[in-house]
Amino acid sequence: MRSRFRSDPRLTVRMTVTLFLLGLLYVAFVVALVLLLKSWLLVVVVAAALLGAQYWFSDRIALFAMRGRVVEREEYPELHAVVDRLCALADMSKPVVAVSAMEMPNAFATGRNPDHAVVCVTTGLLRRLEPAELEGVLAHELSHVAHKDVAVITVASFLGVIAGLIVRFAFYSGLFGGRRDQNTAAVLAAVMGVSIAVYALSFLLIRALSRYRELAADRAAALLTGRPSALASALTKVSGDIARIPTRDLRTAQAFNAFYFTPAAGREPGIERIFSTHPTLRQRVEQLARISAELGEAATPGRG
Repeated sequence: MRSRFRSDPRLTVRMTVTLFLLGLLYVAFVVALVLLLKSWLLVVVVAAALLGAQYWFSDRIALFAMRGRVVEREEYPELHAVVDRLCALADMSKPVVAVSAMEMPNAFATGRNPDHAVVCVTTGLLRRLEPAELEGVLAHELSHVAHKDVAVITVASFLGVIAGLIVRFAFYSGLFGGRRDQNTAAVLAAVMGVSIAVYALSFLLIRALSRYRELAADRAAALLTGRPSALASALTKVSGDIARIPTRDLRTAQAFNAFYFTPAAGREPGIERIFSTHPTLRQRVEQLARISAELGEAATPGRG
């Protein structure tokens, strides 16, 4: 069943193109490893097992990594009430609701499809936002679920994860594994070179898609709730509070930036924005201001 979140053909096209390109890259990566390691069975079995594990258990992995736990209505009645209202408004199945005991104000959605999805908010977010702002953030996350881009990012990120692990393994085994014959050293160097190239290409493709999907989720949430100014207020508030959290506390969360409502970064990106998982705060607020004008709402951050 389709939800009432406004469809985004451009997002669908971008997801399709990204997955197609990553699929080609994945095939080339596996072929290169087979030629280098001369064991197609080992490479294919290991790659397929890891992809399957990431796809089927992505929600559990994400919740565990970000200290989230599933909560029932009795524990967080107001949170469940907001999710229930938005799901009814969007005509979509209700995802599992979770809370992460993190001071960093943030939220994320994960899961392989809308029927196996999880929406999680941190306790830091719940303490900081007004009801209308929280509604905007949750609508943003639910739009990720409805548009299925959560599953796409999960699958798309797989190749980069595997390539990154191989780079680390090859680096440490090559430098600290003792003396090796020339053939083994050459194979390790080749594997590392291929993995670095694959990681770099997948890194750029995923981030380009991630930046657009965040703008698409902001737009869908604003149109569903009819209050883009509340979402703009939440963005401004959360981004400002994250900037005040010590950098050392943000580093552990940065590996999951592609899933977060706002990135765990201490400052707005400069030239490095081409490597960012999210658009800048200015881009997101300006888009919401345009939507607010179209809807006839006073685009004043903080109004809710």
